[in-house]
Amino acid sequence: MSKRLRSSDVCADCNGPDPSWASVNRGTFICDECCSVHRSLGRHISQVRHLKHTPWPPTLLQMVETLYNNGANSIWEHSLLDPASLMSGRRKANPQDKVHPNKAEFIRAKYQMLAFVHRLPCRDDDSVTAKDLSKQLHSSVRTGNLETCLRLLSLGAQASFFHPEKGNTPLHVASKAGQILQAELLAVYGADPGTQDSNGKTPVDYARQGGHHELAERLVEIQYELTDRLAFYLCGRKPDHKNGQHFIIPQMADSSLDLSELAKAAKKKLQSLSNHLFEELAMDVYDEVDRRETDAVWLATQNHSTLVTETTVVPFLPVNPEYSSTRNQGRQKLARFNAHEFATLVIDILSDAKRRQQGSPLSSSKDNVELILKAISNQHSIESEDNDQPDYDSVASDEDADLEAAASKANRQKLLGKDAN
Repeated sequence: MSKRLRSSDVCADCNGPDPSWASVNRGTFICDECCSVHRSLGRHISQVRHLKHTPWPPTLLQMVETLYNNGANSIWEHSLLDPASLMSGRRKANPQDKVHPNKAEFIRAKYQMLAFVHRLPCRDDDSVTAKDLSKQLHSSVRTGNLETCLRLLSLGAQASFFHPEKGNTPLHVASKAGQILQAELLAVYGADPGTQDSNGKTPVDYARQGGHHELAERLVEIQYELTDRLAFYLCGRKPDHKNGQHFIIPQMADSSLDLSELAKAAKKKLQSLSNHLFEELAMDVYDEVDRRETDAVWLATQNHSTLVTETTVVPFLPVNPEYSSTRNQGRQKLARFNAHEFATLVIDILSDAKRRQQGSPLSSSKDNVELILKAISNQHSIESEDNDQPDYDSVASDEDADLEAAASKANRQKLLGKDAN
């Protein structure tokens, strides 16, 4: 499903006509030039999707459209709406501005520094303020007012906030009320559909109990977003969650070759990672899949005679300041993996994600994730070793240049969910 653009739609950052991309977590539509800057910021700042050439879950697209149509951009440009801002010389970018430095500086100030967002009065205890905002969010999600909730999130409300008195999260409230677009927004900001409330029930449980079947099915998809995205990247198929199939483990085309000792060692190290380190690695690989797929869409949709490709392609994952320098270095090294090496790593992660989700025992390990990446990048072949005989799809070897251009399924980063059945 893709959006049909209206003639009145303009880029949220420069007012240019015919925006062809969306920033999902910001609720805005943006043009090609501004999107090139968004992509360089990283997904922790802006999660971009093409409006026509990327598949969209229908309710996710509806959520972004609703935010855009209801003026979500005013949240990010609040102080610029004040006439006094013109007197101070502050203004937004315009279509004629150069991408660098004009548009880039404005976009970084707007989304990375949040320079124009309305600021609350300073308080001595910031944690109390965040808690108050989160309680307001908890109450607001039972209504359909998306922009109010986005404003609270922009000010620091936590989508995964567990209300101590109510004993549940905002996603529980939205699911019980059947607010599917609120659920989409909360999920974009990190809410987990597998979280249990004080009664041991998940948002999925409440959606089903309330007869909100579309919402329940969507929440299950969000639970398995990470592994679904990795599998779709390799084989173009999604698991059939309605019938209890939650994983697809692709297989390399040359899997008849024996596993090398190095490959076995890498797989063993991956399996021995703690759940926390494994989730971090899986999330980093998810981000790299998104980078590769978005690059493919970007290159396929640009007019190369007017845009300089070298300045708009994102060569590796941008730095996330919330991560350690070691993790950021490991994330950037993922870009060096060729198609075969990267597919090998993805298959290993999918296999072990299924094993962990099904509750197989884990051993503790202090192995550095970077050592696993290094070992896997040096191996030449791998064979999936799933004991449950899952559905396998053949994946082309590294000679197949089309592997990295596989179609995009979704654009959000999710942790591994619990079985929703």
